[in-house]
Amino acid sequence: MSKGKANTEEQPQNEDMTSQGEAPTPSLDGTGAVLVKIQGHLVYCLTIIGQIEGHQILSSDSKTTKYEHVIPQLVCADQSERVDGILILLNTSGGDVEAGLAIAELISGLRKPTVSLVLGGGHSIGIPLAVSTDYSFIAKTASMTVHPVRSTGVTIGAPQTFEYFRRMQERINGFVAENSSISASRYNSLAMNTGQLVLDVGTVLDGEEAVEHGLIDELGSYRDAAEKLCELIQKGKKRRKGKPNG
Repeated sequence: MSKGKANTEEQPQNEDMTSQGEAPTPSLDGTGAVLVKIQGHLVYCLTIIGQIEGHQILSSDSKTTKYEHVIPQLVCADQSERVDGILILLNTSGGDVEAGLAIAELISGLRKPTVSLVLGGGHSIGIPLAVSTDYSFIAKTASMTVHPVRSTGVTIGAPQTFEYFRRMQERINGFVAENSSISASRYNSLAMNTGQLVLDVGTVLDGEEAVEHGLIDELGSYRDAAEKLCELIQKGKKRRKGKPNG
C-alpha cells in the first residue's frame, strides 16, 4: 500500500449532490457525513459512531447513529452522479441488531465502490457494518468484540425465545461469512467463547487479530483507506468478496 499523502479537500457541508434531476440529498449538517475530494474523486464520507439506534430512542446523553438518517444518506450518495465512492468510518459500541443489519445490507448492495475503516472500536453489530464494504481496514489500536445476540429488556422464559435468538445469531454469522474471509462456524465459535470475558461470552480481537481471523481485509489508517477507495474508483468496479476460507 502506497504511503503517499492522500490529497483531501473538504467541501462545504451544505453542498448538494443533486445533478440534472437527481433526488436531493439530506442536509449534511450535523449528520456526521461530509463530501470530500480525494485525488480528484468526490467521496461521500459517513461516520458511524456510538450506539446504533433502532426503533427505540436512546437517552439524550448517548452518542447514537440513527438508521433513519443513515439509510437515506447512503441511498442518495449511491444515486448521485457526482459521487464516485463511499468511505465509512466506524467507532461504534454496537446497538440494535436489526437496525445495524439493515444498514449493513444496504451498504453491501450499493453500486458505488465502498471502503470501511474501524477506528477505536467496531464492536458487536458494528462487525457486520465493517465487513459490508468492498474492502475493509482496521487501525492497529482498534478492537472488535464478537459476542452472541443479547437482550437488555424483558424476555419470556420459553424455548421460542431462545430459538429466536439462535436464528438471529445465524443471520449475523451468515452475513459476516458472506462479506469477509471468515467462515460462519469460526465466527460463531468466537462469539460463544467462554474463556476470555469475565461477565459475558465472546472474544475481543485487536486490529491484527481481526485481520488474522479474516474479519477485516487489512490493517491501515485513513490514508490507506482513502487510497484504496481511489484505487477501486479508478478500476471502475466493485470488489466482490471471495468464498470463506473455512
